Amino acid sequence: MALSAGLQMRQNQSLVMTPQLMQSIRLLQFSHVELTRFIEQEVERNPLLELVTEETDRAEAASDSLHEQPAEQASAGAVAATGEEATWEGSAESQAERMSEIDSRYENVFPDDHGVERVDAPEFIDNWKSMPGSDGGHASEGYDLDDFAARAPTLRDHVTEQIAFTFADPAERLIATELADLLDAAGYMVGDLTETVERLGADPVQVEAVLARLQESEPAGLFARSLAECLGLQLARKNRLDPAMAALLDNLELLARRDFASLTRLCGVDEEDLLDMMAEIRALDPKPGTRFETGSSEMVVPDVSVRPSSDGGWNVELNPDTLPRVLVNQTYFATVSGKMPKNVAGQDFLSECLQTANWLARSLDQRARTIMKVASEIVRQQDAFLLHGVDHLRPLNLKAVAEAIGMHESTVSRVTSNKYMITPRGVFELKYFFTVSIASAEAGGDAHSAESVRHRIRVLVDQEEPGAVLSDDDLVGLLKQSGIEIARRTVAKYREAMAIPSSVQRRREKRARARAAAL
Repeated sequence: MALSAGLQMRQNQSLVMTPQLMQSIRLLQFSHVELTRFIEQEVERNPLLELVTEETDRAEAASDSLHEQPAEQASAGAVAATGEEATWEGSAESQAERMSEIDSRYENVFPDDHGVERVDAPEFIDNWKSMPGSDGGHASEGYDLDDFAARAPTLRDHVTEQIAFTFADPAERLIATELADLLDAAGYMVGDLTETVERLGADPVQVEAVLARLQESEPAGLFARSLAECLGLQLARKNRLDPAMAALLDNLELLARRDFASLTRLCGVDEEDLLDMMAEIRALDPKPGTRFETGSSEMVVPDVSVRPSSDGGWNVELNPDTLPRVLVNQTYFATVSGKMPKNVAGQDFLSECLQTANWLARSLDQRARTIMKVASEIVRQQDAFLLHGVDHLRPLNLKAVAEAIGMHESTVSRVTSNKYMITPRGVFELKYFFTVSIASAEAGGDAHSAESVRHRIRVLVDQEEPGAVLSDDDLVGLLKQSGIEIARRTVAKYREAMAIPSSVQRRREKRARARAAAL
């Protein structure tokens, strides 16, 4: 059999993920903050892109008003300006010198101190001149006033400051600094005290004494080694750590199970006093170190606004604040490319920038249209929820919305990520409207959404009486009477997800409260 080389032509189709296509997909799942950050980066890289903001709109409006000014007013203004500025004739250097004298002469700023010798602060002046955006600096981006704002102290800063004021002995200060390194974000000691003693070669009694003084720091509860010790330090600061409260702190596991009978026996108090002690514990801070967290929370800005319309339907609109306006400066491109010689690298760079700018403008427009389609379909599907509340939230999945608007499920999933909708019922993430379907107890009945079932369980638990606490089986029976077919284990799962105690724990707590109220 002879071997030979040959050419063959074959035609096939394939989907190629170009960088621009992948970027378009990423734009769909960007939140408002992420999209703004991405566009700002693109504007910095691309000279043909312009980001339209409120400042630019006001500047354009002011420019248009000046151009539309009547000729008589313009000429009168020119005459007045000429009369006022007649004394400023001269060279540019002399005018700049006069302006400098007016703006910066010491007598103009402090007229009451005329004749007083002025003393400059060289260090301050040098620092000011070296700042970005100052007259003496060479940077053009300016400075941000937020850089001058006082930084919020961290837990480490706060503890270090208290150590400096509390301990005068260098040895004790060293031990205190080592113990401060063992604090976690909540303010608890996470290390072993014995290892610290061995590492420092210090006296264990001295280390314990330093730790006891550190536990007197503010806020109360820092440097605790357990939850009971943290709560005990706070109660001792309030002079409320009596033997009964100490016994309660030693049996927090019984408190978590709401075993009030055992707690009243161990603490030697009645149920009324026990409820008062529990109220005091609830008022304490189990994580005193978290108040020094410096993480900032971002405000949720809704991407879609839904309002009732006059015809009984709903008006669905995109929030213009979440839609960055990007313009492609065609004039700048024509001016620069016309003056640039051909067949140079600059022409290729401008052509690439123009292509990227046009693609970004089209992608943002397509993103807005896609969000509008998905949001409109969600509103159409969840009309009963908007009218009557969470009890009427319908089960909905991505496939139903994708088939209704003619898109793929993955596209709908990306659009609903990190997007929010403001409605008469509140602000909701778009994914909130997609819930699992719970079958109806009636043949041919409508299915129920998992969110509405969870809401129904919460309402039933809140309405139960102390003498008739509902078990999970009782909840299953009541839901079945309402037309909801659900298993007991599903009810237990939903109840635990909503942090609702079991029926035994709720019965103990409600009976204790009822007896305390009767007394």
